[in-house]
Amino acid sequence: MAEEEKRQVPTILRKTLAVDAYLTDVFVRIVEKCMPLRQLKTHYKALEVSCHGIPWITLTLASIWIFHTTSLYQMQVNLFLGLLLDILFIAVLKALVRRRRPAINDDPFSMGPDKYAFPSGHASRVTFLVYFFLYLWPLSAIWTPPLLAWCISVCLSRLLMRRHHILDVLAGILLGIFEGMIINCIYLNKDTCTHLVSWITNEKVDDI
Repeated sequence: MAEEEKRQVPTILRKTLAVDAYLTDVFVRIVEKCMPLRQLKTHYKALEVSCHGIPWITLTLASIWIFHTTSLYQMQVNLFLGLLLDILFIAVLKALVRRRRPAINDDPFSMGPDKYAFPSGHASRVTFLVYFFLYLWPLSAIWTPPLLAWCISVCLSRLLMRRHHILDVLAGILLGIFEGMIINCIYLNKDTCTHLVSWITNEKVDDI
């Protein structure tokens, strides 16, 4: 009965996922043979935490109260909306696809749909953040190399930690770009963001 209740995966999809799992394993094994990269394993966890959804959501909200600067409200509000959109998309897609991770997920923040692998939430989030700070609220050009290096490092670390398969990460990258395009389309202006902050915090903002 339990076997009958399992979802029937189309043959083509099942073979594709098998190839993906095989290629991921081969890639990780090859990279692990490189001594410099093997020594970087101690930094994988830091990369994982650096792009986790909970810290980013918390810090973005906290920054509104800490800095309390109207010139930053537009960036903070739109960034917060993008992070919420990312969490929503990832939760829905993971719940629908339910692809298992390559190894046991020992992420202490993992819960609900996040125990599944497809797509990679870290890959989508880091891609969205880089998109946001390069195109939507562009930082100085000096930050472009560090942002791109961080993005690549986070995506690779998801494979090397055996949290995800290659297709999971690629799908996450595409999703992050898509999220950036959505936020670009609905990007809230400064006045709207200032009113929202004033309404949510129940405090009068000087600029309005």
